[in-house]
Amino acid sequence: MGHREDLLDGAKRCLLEKGWVRTTARDIVAASGANLASIGYHYGSKDVLMMEAFLKLTEDWGERIGRTLEGAAEPGVTREERMAAVIDGIVGSFAADRRFWAAQLEVMGQLGNHPELRERFAAVLPQGREGLVAIFEGVDDTEVPGGAVRTAGYLYYALFTGLWVQWLIDPQQVPKGRDVVEGMRRALEGTVLDAPRK
Repeated sequence: MGHREDLLDGAKRCLLEKGWVRTTARDIVAASGANLASIGYHYGSKDVLMMEAFLKLTEDWGERIGRTLEGAAEPGVTREERMAAVIDGIVGSFAADRRFWAAQLEVMGQLGNHPELRERFAAVLPQGREGLVAIFEGVDDTEVPGGAVRTAGYLYYALFTGLWVQWLIDPQQVPKGRDVVEGMRRALEGTVLDAPRK
């Protein structure tokens, strides 16, 4: 690997271990074995490097969760059962990647202080929605049409971030997938206040 890749790997480690705010350029240099000047040469600034590291960690998570959920689309599984299994799989992944999700929340908190970070984040948001449609629907990203990203992508992103934040607050209070699916069904049918189905 070259200095560019070493820096990216070092920044990823620092982001997970120290978070966005507490990571310094010297921390990244120590973690990567590169020199301080190479950050500016390869990335322009520490913040750009940290953003690249953050996006790479997010991409890595997407690949892992895609592999984890491959079995959710088994033959004979109903749409509701598949959706519940996907939700449970995503929530289960939070525990395996706790430091990553804590770092995600910290990055979100930095958006107001770093306009360039917010712009970069906004630029990749459609890809995130597309990826979530692919995960929830059990297809490759390349099979997701634009209309699905503009509709279901927003829904899945809202569902995903809501579950993630609730899990960070208290993992014991995150609902099971079947309860979320039941809640979605009831909301669409207008039966939210009716007695639960037996």
